[in-house]
Amino acid sequence: MSGRRAEPTPEQTLLADSALAVFRLNGQFLALAEELARPAGLTAAWWQVLGAVLPTPLPVSGIAREMGLTRQSVQRIADLLVERGFAAYRDNPAHRRAKLVEVIPAGLAAVRDIAPQQRAAARRLVDELGERRAREVRDALQELVAAMERLGDGV
Repeated sequence: MSGRRAEPTPEQTLLADSALAVFRLNGQFLALAEELARPAGLTAAWWQVLGAVLPTPLPVSGIAREMGLTRQSVQRIADLLVERGFAAYRDNPAHRRAKLVEVIPAGLAAVRDIAPQQRAAARRLVDELGERRAREVRDALQELVAAMERLGDGV
């Protein structure tokens, strides 16, 4: 054995390059979310969980599935949101023990406080890419997410 590593295949390089770009993009989105959420008294993670239950209350496990997070991390965030008065637990008619997380007025107000800065950030990004290209990028990312979900752990 010569100790030389095999050259990566083009597919390996493509996967690695894509993963690194997504990791960097995730960091950039998280940094932006922290910057936007801070003045409203939230963190990016708190805002993310509140956003998941804005349309309708969900159990912690449903939030975790929706956001691609672990149930335990969502449980810690939900408990903090309830403790800080941004959300409440309410009975779940579908499951006795799995309470629903619901946004309450203070949480809704905090999310609304973020909206003007979020709108401005979105406008800057669309201006940078152009509306058509921004939609193409979004669609490509959604397509990548769906492909990864179909492949599951076998990727």
